Amino acid sequence: MNCATPEPRSPDAWLGGRLRLYQPDRGAHRAGTDAVLLAALLRPAPGATCCDVGAATGAVGLAVALRAPTCRMLLVERDPALADLARLNATLNGLDGRVDVVAADVLAKGGARRAAGLVPECCDLVLTNPPYFEAGRHRISPIADKAAAHTFPMGSLDGWLRTCVEILRPRGHLGLIHRADALPDCLDALRGRFGGIGVRPVQARAGEPAIRVLITAVKGSRAPFSLLTPLVLHGADGAFTPILAALNAGKAWIGTRPSQD
Repeated sequence: MNCATPEPRSPDAWLGGRLRLYQPDRGAHRAGTDAVLLAALLRPAPGATCCDVGAATGAVGLAVALRAPTCRMLLVERDPALADLARLNATLNGLDGRVDVVAADVLAKGGARRAAGLVPECCDLVLTNPPYFEAGRHRISPIADKAAAHTFPMGSLDGWLRTCVEILRPRGHLGLIHRADALPDCLDALRGRFGGIGVRPVQARAGEPAIRVLITAVKGSRAPFSLLTPLVLHGADGAFTPILAALNAGKAWIGTRPSQD
């Protein structure tokens, strides 16, 4: 799908100013806390080839490439206009030598995906933020860019994750963020394809129901399931918790202490 994307005006400062991003104007889909969480979910091994599936303007993948200077990154985005912004952002941040952008539909048939440059078993790590809603199950945004980013056809989550499986090498790692109430659907789609699944609930405040889940998994693993400690976004005063402040500044990986990179 090719949705009209407004011309960017000036780049936003992201990760405490460490990364600059051209994004669509406010009102369209823009990188926010979900992207921050996904970008910090799994630290790549040195020299790893990584992929951001559903990359939009490249926030997640470029953040990982910035913080893991020996990794290579593939950004996959179906909207050619957003793919162009991702290329622009890679160049803007001096990362185009290690970042490639593929304009491909994750839900297209295998031959079409491969022809676009999305080849099997090309990656050690895949990070993805699938559309959060299926058509017919929620009210679709009247803003075309936002609707395209948030919605896909009924039953598409399984196909989306099937593509993630295909491009991962054996024992490769998957990192995924989704709505908390979509956890059963995510686990159904991962079953038989991944093991070593870890689920970390994300809470707006301690003691409240989770609003997101962060899921990690290993292709072909038989390791058991793990339910991990929740990640809390805000303290009682409404301010970001210390770990979220560090993540927003690009100075932590989830589950680890703040780093000095």
